[in-house]
Formats: sequence, structure tokens, C-alpha cells
Amino acid sequence: MIVSKAIVSSLGDHFDAGSPEYLERVYAGVLGKLIGVYLGRPVENWLHERIQEEIGDITYYIHEKRNRLLIVTDDDISGTFTFLRAMPDHGNDAKLTPHQIGETWLNYLIEGTTILWWGGLGNSTEHTVYLRLKNGLQAPQTGSAQLNTRVVAEQIGSQIFIDGWGLICPGDPQRAADFARRAASVSHDGEAIYAAQIIAALVAGAFIESDIGALLDQALRTIPTDSLISTLIQTLREWHVQESDWRANRLRLATEFSYERFGGQCPIVPNHGLIILSLLHGGGDFDRSMEIVNTSGWDTDCNSGNVGSILGVRNGLAGFEGRDWRGPVADRLYLPSADGGRAITDAVRESIFVSNIGRALEGLEPLSPKNGARYHFSLPGSVQGWQVRSESGAITNPSGNALLLTAPCLASSDTFIPPEAKDMKTGYVLIASPTLYPGHIVRCRIRSLSTPSEGTIYLSHYLPDESSERISGPSFHLDSNEETTLEWRIPDTGGQPIHEVGIHLTQGSIELDWMDWNGVPETEFPVCGGRMWALAWAKSIHRFAFERDGYQYLAHNRGLGLLTQGCREWQNYRVDVRLTPRMAVSCGVAVRVQGLRRFYAFVFGEPGEIRIDKMMAGRTTLARTHFPWEPCKEYDVAVEVVDDQVNVWIDGKLRLTTVDSQQPLTEGAFGFMVEEGCMGAGTPRILPKS
Repeated sequence: MIVSKAIVSSLGDHFDAGSPEYLERVYAGVLGKLIGVYLGRPVENWLHERIQEEIGDITYYIHEKRNRLLIVTDDDISGTFTFLRAMPDHGNDAKLTPHQIGETWLNYLIEGTTILWWGGLGNSTEHTVYLRLKNGLQAPQTGSAQLNTRVVAEQIGSQIFIDGWGLICPGDPQRAADFARRAASVSHDGEAIYAAQIIAALVAGAFIESDIGALLDQALRTIPTDSLISTLIQTLREWHVQESDWRANRLRLATEFSYERFGGQCPIVPNHGLIILSLLHGGGDFDRSMEIVNTSGWDTDCNSGNVGSILGVRNGLAGFEGRDWRGPVADRLYLPSADGGRAITDAVRESIFVSNIGRALEGLEPLSPKNGARYHFSLPGSVQGWQVRSESGAITNPSGNALLLTAPCLASSDTFIPPEAKDMKTGYVLIASPTLYPGHIVRCRIRSLSTPSEGTIYLSHYLPDESSERISGPSFHLDSNEETTLEWRIPDTGGQPIHEVGIHLTQGSIELDWMDWNGVPETEFPVCGGRMWALAWAKSIHRFAFERDGYQYLAHNRGLGLLTQGCREWQNYRVDVRLTPRMAVSCGVAVRVQGLRRFYAFVFGEPGEIRIDKMMAGRTTLARTHFPWEPCKEYDVAVEVVDDQVNVWIDGKLRLTTVDSQQPLTEGAFGFMVEEGCMGAGTPRILPKS
């Protein structure tokens, strides 16, 4: 694996989002976050004494010892990258408000299911705040200690989701801390906000400063000197000068800043102390700092994730060379939310997403390597989730710009919930929609490095019994240094979700330069049964049941529920489906869905009325007309979105049309919407429109 040299500079050097190394340093920060979380997760909330007794010092991944998966759903990861979407969702406005970030929570969180620890009102800080938001309060009031008590308001959640705000402010700790204050105030108050500001400032400062002491100095300038967090950091620095043994200082921290002193499930102060202790005693070394922060116990995945992101940025990719931290991870992560099509992703995609926010804040054009290809491998050592599935063969990225496959090799990347994760038990549900569908056209560029190189593209999809079936696509036979671009229109899979796409290399060695598919597939979504088919839908609706030719019912008890599938980047398309309105405040088809509060919907509304509604910063009716629909009667409905226009046909006749000239939603998934009631539906079919 080829990685870059550590990139460290002195305080005061110019560094911004336009710097050539910016994307790579963000990538290192994202990887550091993932590695830290995956390393600490198997002993989350263990005491130091139990870790020493049962594990010993934690120097490398221990998931197999604990009979756990390495790549898991986790709030530290999903919250970090999901809540940061507040920026592009609100135009990458530097004046983003806590209220807008709170709206982002409501848009992407599926209650009781995604991202958060749903531990109950007054027990889980984030669950408490979600209920405040849902009931109409606005941030930052939702996170105030006056409303939620100081104990609830000063828990750890403020800092575990905060790294991204530092990543978008390279070399500018003050700006990062300001964003962190706004983001943390949605759910926390007091010392928890100061802790979040410190973490974001350390991440941002690590782009330009390698000295841990100087990093802490600049971070401390972002919070009040008389705050407890400031006092804690200064105290730990004094202890570090007096005592070089981290274990002695950990014991002192556990004694003088104990959980019992602060209360709650996971108080911010002692856990923040472990982050600072690990940075000080680790001296900037990634391996040593990971060992200290995880062996110390308490909220290991949270603390380790923060340390990992700070040192990832500080050290660059070279900081992971001591041990094979990157190989087992293979860039993989899950982001379950109401935007199901983004759940199966990778560190490279998320690094580009984060970097483009930073670039937008500085007025720069977005990055789009290799014309925006899904897999482009253009960061050093990146594999973007590709793994060897066979007993033999190998994949590497020695050039830092293409994936090298050596035969015989079966290698692929996940496009949906993989078989090993379908029964994952972590406390955080994996809500996901596929990224690849029948009707998509997969393209890839391959270069042979030997004579001959032979193989095929392939995919695997689930069957109703949850087993998997492989389908082979185009084959290739190449001489040395010969290149080819392959195309494959993905065939019908009987409605079952595709969970991987890959290459079966039977002879030789090749470079996979890129692989891509995009746009809206021409396909249908038949009800074919099986748990994996059902899991392909992002569900915020209370109940649904299916029959052979459609949905027997979709029911939602209170408020507005969605059942959606597809990807955020789908733009112009038409959905055809049979609908049976029954008893509901409103029900129909949602299009360009970007979460629970950002979409268009055609609905059967009041008796004798149909509408086109827009959900975005509240609900707006864009068009309505009289239509004498009858409960429990079937209607053939087609909803078309092209550019800023929405058209609706019922039983073959154009009934509604509107143009959205005010901040139109330009892309998103599709699905069913039910507001306090029930409807039936047939098999939806989607068709791209130019």
C-alpha cells in the first residue's frame, strides 16, 4: 500500500480548502475517526479495570476476540456525517443557525431507529432533544440546561458528532469552534459545548500545527478561561509534566473527575479528559494514543473516534503505517438515516462530501475525481470498500490512482446490506436502500498488466430465503497494456436487492481505473417477499403488509410517514403505480425525497381534492384541484418530475401540473407517503425522463 508522507507544518503556515493536500488530510481524518470507533466499540462503556482483566492493553482490533463485526453501525460515525448535511441542505451558508441544524436532525432521524441512542426522555440526551424538536421547540432552546437540567445537558453527545465541523475549517480553529458551538447547542449546553468547541478546534488546527501543546493552546483560546473544561485541560497538562506514566494520571483523572461527580449515563467532563490525556501521553503518535484512550475505558468508541480524527489530520495517511489499521477497514462505513440510498458508503465518498463543503465555504468549485465516478481510487491506498471474496487473489492500490487485482481473484464492493451485516446486533439499526438497481448501466475502465488477463463483471443479489445468487456480466480478454471500457445493463433480479458488484478475474492482473453507474434506473419494484426485500425500503411508516401484486396496506398512526427507496442523486423521472386511498388525512406518492422533511408529494387530500405538496421548511401546497376520488377505489397514478416541474396523471389524464420556482428540490428518491391513516398500492415502476 502506498501512502503519503506525514504532512505537518508549523502554526501560522497558510492552509485552506484550496490547498493541494486538503482532500487527503480530510481523508486521513475520516479514516482516523473510523479506526478509532471500530477499535473502541467492542469494549464501549467498560471500566479500565475490566479491560485490563479480560483483554489487557488494547493495541489493535479486538472485534474477533469479542465475537463482533468490525464494520458496524454506530452513532459516532452516522451522526458526524449526517448532521453535517445541514450545510449543503442550506446552501453551504456560513451563517448556518442552530435552528437549521435542528431541522436537519428531524429530516434524517427516523424515530427510535437511526443514529441516536434512543434511551428515553431525561435519560438519553439526544432522545430528549429529538422529542423537544419534534414537539415544536427550536434550537438552541432544545439543548438548554434550563429546560433539560445541567446533568442531561452536559453529557458526551456534544463532542462525538463534532469532528466534521473541524474538517470543513482547515487551519481555522476559531471558525471551527464557532460552527461547533452552533451544532452542539442543538442538544447540549454549558461545559458540553465548550468540549465540542475544543474538539473541533483541535481538528481544524491539526491542519497547520503538529505540536500537541501548541494545538491545545490555540483550542483553549476558543472557550472561556474560567470554564471547567479549560481547567480540566490545564490540570491534565500539569499532571503530564509531573508524571510520565499515563496509567497514574488516568487513575488520578478517574478519582478527581469521576462519573459520580457529574452524573448521567455518560458525562462529558471525564471522557473529554481521557481524550486530552491520550493526546498528551501519546505525543502525537497514532498507535500509542489509540492504545491509551481505549485501554483507559469509559466511552471508548466515542473518545477513540475523536482522538483518531485529530491525529488523522495531524499525521496524514502516514500516521497509519505503524500497524495495518486500514486494511481490515477497507474504507467501509454505514450511514443509516431517512436518506437510505446513502447508507452504504465509504471513506473516500464521505471525504469528498466533507471537502466540498469546506471548498464551498471558500467559494471554490467542488471536487469530482474522474468525472464523478463512484469508484475512482484516486486517494493514496484507497479501496472504497472493495474486498477479496475468494480464498486466493489480492487487491491493492499501489499507484494511489487505481485498484490492482491479481488472479485468481473474486473481488467486489457492497451496494446494499452485505450478508455478514444482515443480522448485525449493535443497538443501531442499519436502514439502507440499494445503490445499484436493475436497469442501471454499469461502466468500468480496465487496463491489463499481463498477457493475458481474463475475467467478467458480476453482481450478487438476495433471494427470498436470504441466500445470494451471482449473475455474470460482460467478459474481457486483454493483452498486456491493453485497455477497455465495459458496459453492462443490469438485468432483472426478480425484485430482490443487489448487494454487491465486482470482478471475477480468472487470469492475469489488471488495474481497475474506475467503475460507475448513475442516473435513474428503468425498473420496477415488485413485491417479491423476503426480509431483505423489505429491508431495502427506508421505513418511517408504522406498518405495511404486502400481497402478490402490491401492498395490502400502508398505515401510519400519527403525523406523516414515508416508505422510500432510491438514491439522493436521482433527478428527472416518472413513477407509475396503482393507489388505493382508504382513510387518511392525506396519502400518495413522494418524489425527490431527501429525508422526512424534504420532498414533493402527490396526495389524495380532503374529500374531492388532490394536491401537489412540497415539504421543505414546513409544508407548502404548490397545486390543488377538485377530483371526486372515492375511498377504497383504485386509481392508476403517474407522477413526473422534470427540472422544476411536477406533473400528475390519474387514470391516463393529466390532472395537476406545477412549476416550483422557489428553491426547487432537484433530486431524491421516491416512495409512498401516508399521513395519519391507511392506503393500498400496487407495484411501482420508475422511468428516467430527460
